[in-house]
Order: sequence, then C-alpha cells, then structure tokens
Amino acid sequence: MDAADLFAKLRAGARFDLKRFGRDANRFRISQSKDATLSENSLDLDFFKNQNAKSCKPVGSIFQSNQEGEDCEAELENESSPPSGKRNVEAEPETVKKRKKRKEPGETEPIFADTMEDDGIMLMSSLGNRMKGSSENKSTEPSAHSLERQRREKVNKFRRVHRICVQGTDIPEPVSTFEQLQQEYKVHPKVIQHMQEAGFQTPTPIQMQAIPVMLHNREILACAPTGSGKTLAFCIPLLTHLRQPMNKGFRALILSPTRELASQTHRELVKLSEGIGFRIHKINKAVEAAKKFGPKTSKKFDILVTTPNRLVYLLNQDPPALDLSSVEWLVVDESDKLFEDGKMGFRDQLATIFLACTSHTVRRAMFSATFANDVEQWCKLNLDNVISVTIGTRNSAVDTVEQELLFVGNETGKLLAMRDLVKKGFSPPVLVFVQTIDRAKELFHELIYEGINVEVIHAERTQQQRDNVVRSFRIGKIWVLISTALMARGIDFKGVNMVINYDFPTSAIEYIHRIGRTGRAGHRGKSITFFTEDDKPLLRSIANVIKQAGCPVPDYMMQMDKLQCKEKKRMIKNPIKRADIKTTPKYFMEKAERKKKMIEKSKKKQRAPSRAAVPTDSSKTFPTAS
Repeated sequence: MDAADLFAKLRAGARFDLKRFGRDANRFRISQSKDATLSENSLDLDFFKNQNAKSCKPVGSIFQSNQEGEDCEAELENESSPPSGKRNVEAEPETVKKRKKRKEPGETEPIFADTMEDDGIMLMSSLGNRMKGSSENKSTEPSAHSLERQRREKVNKFRRVHRICVQGTDIPEPVSTFEQLQQEYKVHPKVIQHMQEAGFQTPTPIQMQAIPVMLHNREILACAPTGSGKTLAFCIPLLTHLRQPMNKGFRALILSPTRELASQTHRELVKLSEGIGFRIHKINKAVEAAKKFGPKTSKKFDILVTTPNRLVYLLNQDPPALDLSSVEWLVVDESDKLFEDGKMGFRDQLATIFLACTSHTVRRAMFSATFANDVEQWCKLNLDNVISVTIGTRNSAVDTVEQELLFVGNETGKLLAMRDLVKKGFSPPVLVFVQTIDRAKELFHELIYEGINVEVIHAERTQQQRDNVVRSFRIGKIWVLISTALMARGIDFKGVNMVINYDFPTSAIEYIHRIGRTGRAGHRGKSITFFTEDDKPLLRSIANVIKQAGCPVPDYMMQMDKLQCKEKKRMIKNPIKRADIKTTPKYFMEKAERKKKMIEKSKKKQRAPSRAAVPTDSSKTFPTAS
C-alpha cells in the first residue's frame, strides 16, 4: 500500500482544503470525482475554529488545469514571504482579504456551519445533523424533569387554593372528587353512593388530602377546623382498607373521648357501610361487655368504636376480655384531649391500648381540631414516617361563626344578660356551656321558669338520660341545652344557631371547641361569650382567636399582659371559683330550707308508730310440752 492509498483511507469523511494545500493535493492524487460527491449542505466541524471559511468550492472547480495549481502555489509563497516595495491592493485576491478579516469583539465562533470555509480539515459526516436534530427535539418536546416540575406546581397550587399545608416525605397527591377516589383507589361504590345521598358532592379539604394519605398506608397527624368532615376523612379509608368482613377479630379501632362522640362515629360508620356487611361494634357498658366478649365472640366483629376507659377495663381483665392483636388501624379522634395529662386526660390509658395492639402492620392516625406542640413532637418521634396535614391556620376558629365578647360585670350580670337574650328572642337551638356540673344544675333551675324548653346534660346523668336528651335536642324538642365541657368535643348537631359561653373558657383550645358546635359544614352561626372582672387574665388569648377569625376586638384587649405558660396550666387545672347562680333572696332560701327540714321530721314521726304496731316474733308464745 503506497502513501496515496493510505492517505485516501485516512481522509475518508473529511474534505481537504485544496486551495491552501494544492501542492499536497497533487502529490496524493486527490481526484475530482470523490470530492465532488460530497454534499455542500452538510454540517462541517471546524477543528481549528476559524471564521474565514464561508464558501468552499468543490475540488473540480479549483483544479481545472495545472496552471491554476501553480497560481495557488505562488500565492502561498507570496503569503509566506515578506512584501517588497509597494503592494498593489487592488490586485489582491478576494480570498486573501477574507482571510485577513479580523474577528470583531463580542463575535462568537460557531462550531457547526452548513457552508463554512475553513483553513483545515472539515468533517462531512452526519454528526452535525444528528446533534442539531437532538437539540431541536429537546426544545420542542418537554423532558421528564420539566413534566415533573409542572405536576408539582399544579399540586402545590391546588393545595394553596384549599389551604392545605402538608409536612413529610413522599406525600400522596390530593384528590378533587369522589369519582377520582373510586377510580384511583378502588373505594367501594356503595360508600360513594351513601356519601352522595347524604348531600356530600365534593370532598372537603381535609378529606382531599387525608384520605389518599391513609389509603397509601401512611400514618397521619391531621388538624382541621371544627365541622370540616374529619370523621368521614378516616371512616372512608378504613372501610376501603378492610375491603370485606372477615372472622379475624377487630381490625380497626377508633377511640373517642366521650360516649356521645363514640355513638356519633358508630352511627356514621353504620350508614357508610350499609350494604357491604361490615360488623361495627360499640361498647355501651364495660361490665356487660366483659361478660359478653370471649375468645370466639370478638372474632365476629371488624371495627370497634369505644372510649379509652371502657377499653382499658376490658384489657385489664384476667384473661383480657378483648384481643387487639389483629388491629391494622388505630384512629384516635380528638387526640389532643386524649393526650392531656392529669385526671382530665387519657394519656395512661392510651399507653395501655398502644401496647395491646401488637400487630407489626398496625398504623395510627391522629385527628383533632387543635393540637398542642407536645402532641406533635410525640407523633414525630413515635410514629413511622408520619405525614402532618393542616387545614388553614392551626388552632384557629372557623370563619363561619360570628363571635362576640360581652362584659357583664359579675355573676349576677350573667343571669341578667341571659334573660335579656331570652326576652329579645333568639333562633333555637342554642347550646350553653358552663364550668361545672353544679353550675349546670343551678342555671337549669333558673331558666326553667322562663317559658322555654330547656334541658341539662352532664356526666352525673345516666347514659339513657343523656341519649334521650341528645335525641330530643337533635329533633328540636329542646330549644336550649345546658352542658359542661362534655358536649364541647366533636358532637355534630345539625343547625345549632348559637353558642353561649356562660362561663369563660379556661383556654383558647377549649374556646375553639365550644364555638365549633355551630357554623358547621358551611352554615353560619353565632357565639356570645360572657366575661367578668375575674376573667381578665384569660381575655387576651381568646381575643387573639377572635381577631384571627376576622371578628372585631377592642384594642385594649390586645394590649393586656400575656400569661406565662405556668400560669395558663395552673388556671386550667384550678379554674376560677365562681359564686352560685341564684337570684332568690337569702331570706326565702332559708325559709324554704327550714320548711324542708320540718317536713322530713314529721315524716320520721309518722313512720315510728307504724313500726311499733307491728308484732314481732319474740312476742308470740308457744305451748310447752307436758
């Protein structure tokens, strides 16, 4: 193989600059036919990055004769040798002028060009075309990264519109319709049907985010305002996760702080699961349940709804009356109340229940309208990869309630203000909150003579009495219901028009739950809170909640001194001692008390002679044997 053949193979796919290297072209016998077949429209890669090659003529047009080659050689010699004497600028070839053209400042050097002249070797392959085509495709077709970014922006915009705040990793996307739940998560059609029959056309914000989170089998800490649909937000995922009834025992456990709230949750679950066959049980009396349940009996149920004290009573039996080893979901409703320490909280009972749920697949969900920082910290430390979902501003009142603070001076002023509201007229039903059971009884005895249908509910009444009162209040037989904090948590009364805080709440959390009994599910409501001189230390915290909800608050309330954390806890544990609710003069009260004692004394005297008249066995005589 000679040098010409070797060079021909080495230069395959490249174009030789015949104008500059004409002598070498003759030496290696570069033919016209090979170079003429090269496409003039191909992209050229300039390895030397020169700007002056804008039009390269084909080889055949340059080498038409040997004379032209000699001219090129002479031209190269003239370039290499210094000029002598005057130079004829007009006779200079155009190509020389083009080569001497300097690059202007700011001008960039292109790498690829379709018809660019070069001082060296140019690639003639289709590499440039391929690279240009790929760059055009990148500009026209969106990449996977840009699509993912657009999807995230769309989801974040949806959450901002519905005031959904989430924290955690790998958070599922929210849903916008119940049909989307049925298509993506295979929610039972009957559940969707029951929701629509109840009047729910679209999910509420807490349902949009909490349902997908639980259906992805993730633990959740959910905080949403009162009346926002939290009960359905955990009932729908439970029914979807369990799929169908099984004789495996309790697979879902729902804890509520009060029997009334447990009854309400049980009722909603029964409505949703109608036609599916789930067996949902509520513990009414712990003693009866201890006798009823056994190793085989508890296997016949799927979901258990109860309060912590009753469940702990059954777990402490020897042997335990309930087996929670099959529980797959543990839902704690009003969890901030259950996590409270002391006699009003259920922290110790919750610890016992958590230990009894021994399944390695158990998942926990916490729902409430308010959350304290210690509850959130506990959940982050003890729950597995928990997701926090908050609707709106945490620990805030709903904006559908018109809130008002009313100064009444003292305890007597409260009763006068209450009677004034009755005189002016109000739209029942009305819920009145007081501080203690004794004060509930006293207020009931004062209002019973005002000509309105009033009733009282508290923990000292039997379960049957409480159920009857709640039922009568729901159907409208009772206009005014006086209650302690028993009814402040989670109870859903349809259409409560007004809430009256007869006694000032001991904390902002309690205030939020009290007024949350009205203004539910988008309806409007009103709340009136009485306060006296003794309530001034707690006034600023309540005024902050009212101001955040957009209701007017006097400026002097916002300038009051803040309470320290220790003082707040002390006032919660030891509420203000208030005077009795009585308007009867002391003389008449003492007179009535003396009359009552005289009646009791006369009754005792009447019983004494009747007992003496009855013969005893000792007075009887029997004949003796002779």
